[in-house]
Amino acid sequence: MRIALVAGEASGDILGAGLIKALKQRCPDLQFEGIGGPLMLEQGMTSFFPMERLSVMGLVEVLGRFRELLGIRNQLRDRWLDNPPDILIGIDAPDFNLPLERRLRESGVTTCHYVSPSVWAWREGRVKKIARSVDLMLCLLPFEKAFYDRHDVDARFIGHTLADDIAMQPDTNAARVELELDAEARWVAMLPGSRGGEVERLAPVFLDTARWLLEREPDLRFVVPAANQERYQQLEAMVADSGLSIRLIHGKSRQVMQAADAVLMASGTASLEGMLLKKPMVVAYKLAPLTHAIASRMLKIRYMSLPNLLADAPLVPEFLQDQVTPEAVGQALLNQLTDQQHHDQTVQRFTELHQQLRLNASEKAASAILELIDSAKSAC
Repeated sequence: MRIALVAGEASGDILGAGLIKALKQRCPDLQFEGIGGPLMLEQGMTSFFPMERLSVMGLVEVLGRFRELLGIRNQLRDRWLDNPPDILIGIDAPDFNLPLERRLRESGVTTCHYVSPSVWAWREGRVKKIARSVDLMLCLLPFEKAFYDRHDVDARFIGHTLADDIAMQPDTNAARVELELDAEARWVAMLPGSRGGEVERLAPVFLDTARWLLEREPDLRFVVPAANQERYQQLEAMVADSGLSIRLIHGKSRQVMQAADAVLMASGTASLEGMLLKKPMVVAYKLAPLTHAIASRMLKIRYMSLPNLLADAPLVPEFLQDQVTPEAVGQALLNQLTDQQHHDQTVQRFTELHQQLRLNASEKAASAILELIDSAKSAC
């Protein structure tokens, strides 16, 4: 039996590798082909193109590589139309994968998409395209399945691999030892994003927030992980200009959050990691003005951070655009650091959400896919 997979970035490679491993445990003779990264290749997959060719972010970058991306997709399409796999699994990368899935599904190939696009947040009309493209949607979050149920799209909530990977009771002291941070100090982690534009917009406010906090709590210490070498150099220059004593660390964002007493971060997957690490946090985000003007008219959700979306309640203070000021963000962080009752309630709620997501996602995904393949064969 041949299984085709297409992953477009590092997070998809992690998901794909876990899925392949779980499938092989059930059916050792399975063959895997398509596009994957080093982790998927380690599991025995044959990749027809380097995954890095699909790892493109931003409208301008996509337009600059459009012909190449279209050519890769067309080659995959023609290969699998000529020699159909038993199933095609697109892992995230919806703009690349959904048209490919739709074309193969129209030809009779069973299709599955792993990681729902954020149709529940904006551009809800895309669900019609998804319904035409996939036989099954694998959802990492429970409210995603509820959304697809309302639109009569077959979906399965499988839990989140991060919830499987992160311990229910993370060891703060162990992280401090690993990072060589003072075990007795109170540490605030600041994560202003992984992209240059995010850091440019958020880091200055985060640094001003640190200064505001130090005026009130002089014993606080601050640590910032840099996503890559470019971000490290960018942050290093900003920290130097600020005159503040900030500990910069190459990568290791999870360990940095684990070591902290509270976290200030840009909205994104990091907020889910922070929740799973049971860390009090404040989420802030600033978009480019034009992007915000467009997005604010299209968003259909009350919250932007994943902990709040999962709880459907304001567990985490959120600040957006002009709300992101040192005074507002600083006061919210100070509350997180000093209100012990609130801290205990937050940790309890985060623990409940962690348990809700901790379902052994790779195993659940493998079971769902094999059931889908068996169902398709029975229908023939």
